[in-house]
Amino acid sequence: MKFSDIKFARNHNEEFYKVLRQRVNEYFKENNITRYANTMMVFKTIFMLLLYFVPFIVILTVASNTWFVLGMWTLMGFGVAGIGLSIMHDANHGAYSNKESVNMWVGSVLYFLGGCDVNWRIQHNILHHTYTNVTGFDEDINPGPVMRFTPHEKRRPHHKYQHIYAYFLYCLMTLMWFVTKDFNQAARYKRMGLIGTQKLSYSNLMTRIIVSKVAYAAMIFGLPLWLSPAPWFITIIGFLIMQFIAGFILGIIFQPAHVVPTSDYPMPDESGNIDADWAVSQLYNTANFAPGAKLFSWYVGGLNYQVEHHLFPNICHVHYSEISKIVKNTAEEYNLPYHSYKTFGNALSDHTKMLYQLGNFDNAPAIQH
Repeated sequence: MKFSDIKFARNHNEEFYKVLRQRVNEYFKENNITRYANTMMVFKTIFMLLLYFVPFIVILTVASNTWFVLGMWTLMGFGVAGIGLSIMHDANHGAYSNKESVNMWVGSVLYFLGGCDVNWRIQHNILHHTYTNVTGFDEDINPGPVMRFTPHEKRRPHHKYQHIYAYFLYCLMTLMWFVTKDFNQAARYKRMGLIGTQKLSYSNLMTRIIVSKVAYAAMIFGLPLWLSPAPWFITIIGFLIMQFIAGFILGIIFQPAHVVPTSDYPMPDESGNIDADWAVSQLYNTANFAPGAKLFSWYVGGLNYQVEHHLFPNICHVHYSEISKIVKNTAEEYNLPYHSYKTFGNALSDHTKMLYQLGNFDNAPAIQH
């Protein structure tokens, strides 16, 4: 079945989203504020970029002590995750600015992290946000045979241990983006006919990927090997530390939002119909966590408010905390779920339990609380 064949039921609680959008729009109008980035978001952007680039400059210029150099690579790992969660994410959703050119330029910072913004927008905006938790269409829950994130995929013997090895694999996330994922995605999206949605040809996309990967490798490996007094193998070790930290952070932020016991995994019928309104489906498939942790929320780009993000991906994350009150009240008014874990630890614990259930049971029964 093609992704374009999937259709959500428009007559199933469709009034909920109409009312919710009206209330959220009224919030911005009444408070006379933009739904895009504000001044604090601009300062945050500068901070996250500095968190990545300043340690790198230090490595290239003044750092000579091995442990100090590795400490700088460690900071860069937090910078990579911070840029991905707090800056690139909003921009590639078109939520950073009302000017498309600004969003494109800010979103292209992903190339400095070894990724490709075009593939990211296809995977995240088109597939994940449209077909959230739909097996075979949402790539975020289809990592291949090594992991089982959905009860609709075949369970394999090694999956019984996935609740243990999953966190190591999360560490490899950004490394795989740099090495293989973008190339594999480009070929797959060509077959799916999705590259054209980004106003690019396959050859143009491949050229962009190859050139950006070579440039990134020249920057991240070439400059330290040329300018840094640290031995070459310290550069390799530092690079891996940076990747492991960034991948781990991204993995533990994104996966507990959808692979938890509260999440639904809708399946289309033979005609491609899903028996739920799209917005209502987001409520069943998504969970928030740690809504009261302001510093945590600041660093992860408001992605502890995943419900709000999925319902309003074109709104900058700096507004999620306030509009979450509107979303929660409206969901309760329409007798719809609003999943939210009090702490991040609670969400991560249930994510681990869900991985165990998916790895040991075909139907992954819900966890009893």
